[in-house]
Amino acid sequence: IRVFQDEVYWQSVINTFVYGFGKVLIIIPLAFFLALLLNRQTRFNGIAQSMVFLPTIMSSAVMGLVFYLLFNAYNGQVNQYLMSLNIIDSPINWLGKEHAMTALIITAIWGGVGNYMVYFIAGLQQVAKDALESAKIDGAGPVQTLWYVTIPMMGPILKIILMLSITSAFNDITNVMVLTEGGPNNATMVMSLYGYRYFFPISASEAVVPQYGYGAAVSVVSAVIAGAVTVLYLRASRKLDDIY
Repeated sequence: IRVFQDEVYWQSVINTFVYGFGKVLIIIPLAFFLALLLNRQTRFNGIAQSMVFLPTIMSSAVMGLVFYLLFNAYNGQVNQYLMSLNIIDSPINWLGKEHAMTALIITAIWGGVGNYMVYFIAGLQQVAKDALESAKIDGAGPVQTLWYVTIPMMGPILKIILMLSITSAFNDITNVMVLTEGGPNNATMVMSLYGYRYFFPISASEAVVPQYGYGAAVSVVSAVIAGAVTVLYLRASRKLDDIY
C-alpha cells in the first residue's frame, strides 16, 4: 500500500523511462553509425574502434566521478569549453534540476556506445555479401542497400542490442548514485536507486536505520514493471524476426 501511495517512487518510475528511452534513442543510432564508419579492416579503424570501446571497460564509479567534475557548474570543463566557443554566455548548472537528466544520459551514452558498436560491427560482418552484390547489380544505391538489405538482415542482432540497452537502462544505478544521488529534489531518482537506498542509505539526510521491508516491496514492484516492459518488447521484437 505504501508503495502505491509513494509519489516519489512513481516519479522515479517516470524518470527511469525518460532516462531509458532517452539513452536508447540516441545510443543505438550513434553506435550503428560508428559501426558503419569503422567496419573496415584497417589500422586506423582498429585504433578508432579501441578508443570508442575503451570507456566500456572503465569503472562506472570512476566514470561518474569524471563526469561530475566535467559538468561542474563553476569550474567544469564543459562550461568552460562552451563559453570559449561563445555558445553560452554564463555557466550552465548541468547537475541542477533542469539539466541533470541530460547529464546522466550523456554519461551513459559515452560509457556504453562502444559496447553496442562492437555488436553492430559483428552483425555487419555477418551480412551476406551475395545479397549486397545483388542489390548493387539491380541498381540500388548505398542508402537503398542499407535500408532494404543490410538493416533487415541484421534483425536478430538488432533485437539483442535493443534488449541489452533496455535492461541496462533499468539496472543503471552507479552513474546516478555517483553523479547526482537521485537529486536534486529527486529529479533523477530511478527505480533501482530508490529501492537500493532503503537497504543502504546513501546520504546523511536519509534515515540511518535501513528499511528492509519497504525496500523489498519497492524492488518487487520495480521487478514487475521491468518484467512487463520486457514482455511488451519481446512481443514487438517478433516483427524483426519476420523481417529477417
